[in-house]
Parts: sequence; C-alpha cells; structure tokens
Amino acid sequence: MKIILDAMGGDNAPEAAVLGAIQAEKELGVPIILVGRGEEILAAMRSHGIQDLPEGMEIANADDVVDMHDDPASIIHKRKNSSMVIGLKMLSDGQGDAFVSAGSTGALLTGATLMVKRVKGLRRAAMGPAMPNKAGGKTVIVDCGANAECTPEFLLQFGLVGSVYAKKQLGIENPKVGLLNIGTEDSKGTALQKEAYALLKDAGEKGLVNFVGNVEARDVPLGAVDVVVCDGFNGNVLLKTIEGTAMFMGSLMKKMFKKNLLSKLGYLLCASGVKDLMKMLDYREIGGTPFLGIRKPVIKAHGASDMLAFRNAVKQAADVAASDITGELEENLQRLAAQKEKVTEHD
Repeated sequence: MKIILDAMGGDNAPEAAVLGAIQAEKELGVPIILVGRGEEILAAMRSHGIQDLPEGMEIANADDVVDMHDDPASIIHKRKNSSMVIGLKMLSDGQGDAFVSAGSTGALLTGATLMVKRVKGLRRAAMGPAMPNKAGGKTVIVDCGANAECTPEFLLQFGLVGSVYAKKQLGIENPKVGLLNIGTEDSKGTALQKEAYALLKDAGEKGLVNFVGNVEARDVPLGAVDVVVCDGFNGNVLLKTIEGTAMFMGSLMKKMFKKNLLSKLGYLLCASGVKDLMKMLDYREIGGTPFLGIRKPVIKAHGASDMLAFRNAVKQAADVAASDITGELEENLQRLAAQKEKVTEHD
C-alpha cells in the first residue's frame, strides 16, 4: 500500500499537506509519496523543526502547479509537469495505490478520467461524500458536483456506484438507495427524476440495487436512506446546505453557552457531548470525497484542508484502496448491461 499526495494542491499547501502526510505516516504506517516542488516541501518540514523526511516517505519532484483558474480540459498538456498531473500519471502507472489532492475539482476529475480511466461500462464518474446522519451512520450523496447535468442513465449508474461504495467502504450490507426529489410519490419531479425513478425501480426489481423510492432533502440527514442519488447540481446544493446548517448550529450553540454564568456551567456538564457532535460535523474529520467510478482511488480533499484534513484524507485513500470497489462495480455494470441486452433482444 502506497499513497500519492499532491503536496502543492489547496489553499494551505505545501505546509498543511506535508505535515498532514507526516502525521498520517506516523500514526497509520502508510508509505506516502509527496509530489511537488522538492525545496518547498523540505522548507515546510524544516520550518516545523523536522530536518529529515520520515523513512516511509519520499518526494517526487514536480516544478509546476495546477491553478484554480486553469481550464480542466487542458491541464494534461499545458500543466504536464504539475504535481497533480504527475501524481495521476504515477497512479496510472502503478507507482501507488491511491491519489489525494486538494487542488481544482474540475481539473482533478478531468485528469483522473483521462489518465486513470473510468471503470469499464461507466458513463460518468461521480463525487460521493459520506455525510453523518441522525441514525448514527453515514449517507453517501452521489453526485455532489462532478456532473451538473445528467441523463436518467447516469443517475441509474450513480445508484449502483453509491451502493457498492456504501457496502464495501461503509460496511452496509444491503444499502438503501433513494432518489432525491421534491416528494416521495413516483409522479414527483421533472422528466429526469421520473425517468431515473423508472430505471432505478427496474434495477431494484432485478436485484441490482436496493431502491426504496424517492427521498426528500429534509430526510437525508435523518438517515432515511444510505445512498442519495441526484445530479451534481442538486447534490452540491444539498451538501452545502447541510454543511452550512451544521456551521450555523455550531455557532448558535457557542453563542448560547457563552450567554451567562449559568449557561457556561451547563456547557461544562455537557462539554464532552458537544465536542463529539462538533467533531462529527467537521469536514476535516471526513478527509475528502472519492471520485466514484475511477479505476483506482482518487480522493478530492477540501480546498481549505489543514493538517488534520490531509491526515484523514490519506487514511480515507488507504481505506478505499484496501476495498475491492472496482471489481464489484464492474461486475454489477456487466449485469446491468446484460439485462439491457435481453430487453433489446426481446423487443
């Protein structure tokens, strides 16, 4: 197992990426390749009193960096010496088992699709963050920003991808899959949701996915389903709304506990529980979002990732690499294609 990390991606690079990688290597024992400007990586280490690179780590030099304003479609040629492109090439060539970057989402998705390639039979890769829910587990949102415009077939495949991820990565034996909609009735939504509903329902009847119907946004944080299927536009709105609500509630609770002496004493009595709650809602604890459907694990860390976020992104990458998500997904896609051929022949 070896993780490749883009040391130059993100708002706090290379310092946060380097320190997070060192912490991950120390605590998890995961070998890591830092890709980026070697001198800047070493300078970041030495500024924190670390003179030598830990034994389980190495540096792959990359002189260039993908800018947030770069055209994603052109990075492979225009930024071929960048840390992101070199890291993806190393992953594609088998020099590592997973790749982590906090750089441009569009560039990372495009690079992963063109260089590492999608799983055979998959039309689009999708972003699939796992958000904590009231039931005590996690809910995977597929897609949350990679594909703003989708076809019904894309949403069907997102259901399969999310289901496999929830099973292999989150340990949910038979994940409940729901389609994000404005109501639970099968007649709700636009033509996209109605057609996707029919496809997912058919796939459920054939045993390809445990589809339980439409799900409203309010029920997602409550754990109504294990996988939420949606186009990237609505998924991103859902995700950001949940994140914003968590930030608002955290700020509100902090303000309430500081109101007077009695409220401060109350905080002391429940401090442990409050800290656990805030930790559960902290994006840094999640680490990053996997691009589901890419043949090898590619993890998109938050652009504002600090040392803790990078540490957990490396852990997530190692966990995903250790599970056979690609193998089971290919098998399910083959079954889906076979079912489609049977219907075509029958017609």
